[in-house]
Amino acid sequence: MHTPVMRTRPASATATALLASALVAVLTLAGCSGGDSSKDASASGSASDSSSGTPSDSASASTKPYLPVPGGVELTAQGSTLDLGQRAVVAYEPRQKEVGALDIKVTGMERTTFAKSFQGWQLDKGTLSTTPYFVHASVKNVGKTDLGGRPVPLYIVDGHNTLIEASTFASTFKPCPSQPFPAKFKRGDRVKACLVYLSPKHGDLTAVSFRPTQDFNPITWTGKVTTVGGEQPKKGAKSNQPKKGKKSSQG
Repeated sequence: MHTPVMRTRPASATATALLASALVAVLTLAGCSGGDSSKDASASGSASDSSSGTPSDSASASTKPYLPVPGGVELTAQGSTLDLGQRAVVAYEPRQKEVGALDIKVTGMERTTFAKSFQGWQLDKGTLSTTPYFVHASVKNVGKTDLGGRPVPLYIVDGHNTLIEASTFASTFKPCPSQPFPAKFKRGDRVKACLVYLSPKHGDLTAVSFRPTQDFNPITWTGKVTTVGGEQPKKGAKSNQPKKGKKSSQG
């Protein structure tokens, strides 16, 4: 019987287990590790700007987009903090000298369990030490570049000063069909995406982040983290979202 396997790289013929080290691409950010001190200081300052929930002064004062985009496309300011359901128009370079532009709306964040959503999967101890989350988003291509086959450029922020990349699958994952953009994803095309994240050390999900480069002042979405299969929280009810860390955790 074939055992489903999740991967972030081509799976070997003998791969039968989920390996947390391969599944979760943890990006240690500036200020948390060694590197150029001036670059670290710049990144730290950007994160501080975003912690207030408003774009940095330089971002809001500038009318020139940070990357060339088609006429009529107005980019959301770097450092913006959005609620679930709000849209951001972003630009990034998926490859050198290529610019992609996307209209992204993050619509939901869900906590799940391996017992509930990964029945029949063979899991190792490293994977079981993580907490799985699903993120739902609507994404539209508003640029000139065909982004077919590329990953959706969203991360989650956990409670350990890290960004976590979405996991990919070697087979269909029905609870959350986590797939890259379709083979052809041109201007005007739209997809509804479901992304799977494994937060190391049973980490939290404090925000969803668009941060294509380390020196980009991230655009983030925050809101209630609901439970897969559970009742949606009512207005005025206590949030089941894990306690948020400071947004400076991204810097």
